[in-house]
Amino acid sequence: MTHHDPGEKDSEGPISAVLTRRRVLAEAVRSRLWPMPTAAVLLAVLAGIGLPELDAVLDDHLPTEVARYLFGGGADAAREVLGAIAGSLITVTSLTFSLTLVTLQLASSQYSPRLLRTFAADRVVQRTLALFLSTFIYALTVLRTVRNDTVDAPASGFVPQIAVTTAYLLTVASVVALVLFLGHLVRQIRVESLLEQVRADTCATAARVLPLSSASADTTGVPVPEPPPHIVEATSSGFLVEIDHRALLAAAMQADAQVWVDRPIGSPVLAGTPVAFCWPSQPNAAWDNEVVETLQGQVHQALRTGSERTAAQDVGYGLRQLTDVVVRALSPGINDPTTAVHGLVACTAVLADLLQRQLGPYSLRDKENRIRVVVARPSFPDLLDLVCTQPRLYGTDDPVVLAAILSMLRDLAWTTTTAEQRTAISDQLGLLREHFADHGPTARRRLEYAARQVSEALERRWTPRNSGS
Repeated sequence: MTHHDPGEKDSEGPISAVLTRRRVLAEAVRSRLWPMPTAAVLLAVLAGIGLPELDAVLDDHLPTEVARYLFGGGADAAREVLGAIAGSLITVTSLTFSLTLVTLQLASSQYSPRLLRTFAADRVVQRTLALFLSTFIYALTVLRTVRNDTVDAPASGFVPQIAVTTAYLLTVASVVALVLFLGHLVRQIRVESLLEQVRADTCATAARVLPLSSASADTTGVPVPEPPPHIVEATSSGFLVEIDHRALLAAAMQADAQVWVDRPIGSPVLAGTPVAFCWPSQPNAAWDNEVVETLQGQVHQALRTGSERTAAQDVGYGLRQLTDVVVRALSPGINDPTTAVHGLVACTAVLADLLQRQLGPYSLRDKENRIRVVVARPSFPDLLDLVCTQPRLYGTDDPVVLAAILSMLRDLAWTTTTAEQRTAISDQLGLLREHFADHGPTARRRLEYAARQVSEALERRWTPRNSGS
């Protein structure tokens, strides 16, 4: 069990509430299509109001060298230009939305519904939509300032040259962005690009929330005291998406208590069911109802649920996405074992990174080095079982898929650092061997050879793949 000191600065210590909330909020904003386009539209409105005002101030005061590069037509020409820009940009925006929705539908049906969040968080899509919408709104806003001369006021006409020229430049930028967007979309729907993006996001989350493993990590557990501790029940249903470590530690220290969070990040939670336990630090100490209710309320506030899992603190979410791609590729309707193999390769890369980090339950300590909070976290056997179980069951008829799983286990076996990790790999190897008998002699012989290579890698021996196969 990993322990963390409250003053220690590492990847998974008691992160400040402000930083934790900021990361979760940033993840929520990043995974939605509307925030960036909405901000761009607001800026476009301000620019559409401000630039014509600047035009009015600088009218007839611009140097000739500058003025000749600005729009030189009259009011009617300016209206035609701005109207054409607005009409064409709203059409292109509709096309972009349509292509994005088609891509989301493809990702959902072909790969996994869990990947929709990844597509929605695509910065290129968000910026392209923001540019198109802001150009459209900007052109409409500037259009209202264009005026013709009248008979009663011959000098009342106004053509915002700088503003119209800016609209032209935004249109050129939009055309370039459309070409780049189409190229990006083609790359994004490739399964290799999807898997790499999920892998990179998962490893980034692991680097942020999991410290590197060390030989000095505390492996002692916290005994559950007798009589049974006070139970903290969930107040809402959903997925546990955020744990405020500092708030938990502060609450436990204030009540002179110990708190055990029994659900890891990403776990489904049902309102009214236990999610945590708390008990006095001092043996046989008695609590009144007010202390218990206050502590339970503080724990409730520190454990936040949502309708879907996110990558802000959930390391297992990325592996769930990758495994879903593997399982979907093995379904009879798709039958794409090559994609399944690619997905297993991505899972291997993530698990290899997690081998170097501290997994399993971890504890938070006060300044006197007393354990105050214990938080559940998936162990390496849990994550390996997540990756192996469904591909093993659904890919049992395909020796290529079984060979890919064996290859993954071999690579992980070579990089293991603890007995727990080696035992987990050995257990998965035993489960795979049960499916070898379902194949013909040639395939069975190759699978047995690959299984022996996994066993050898666990013993720090590496045999060439074609040796004795």
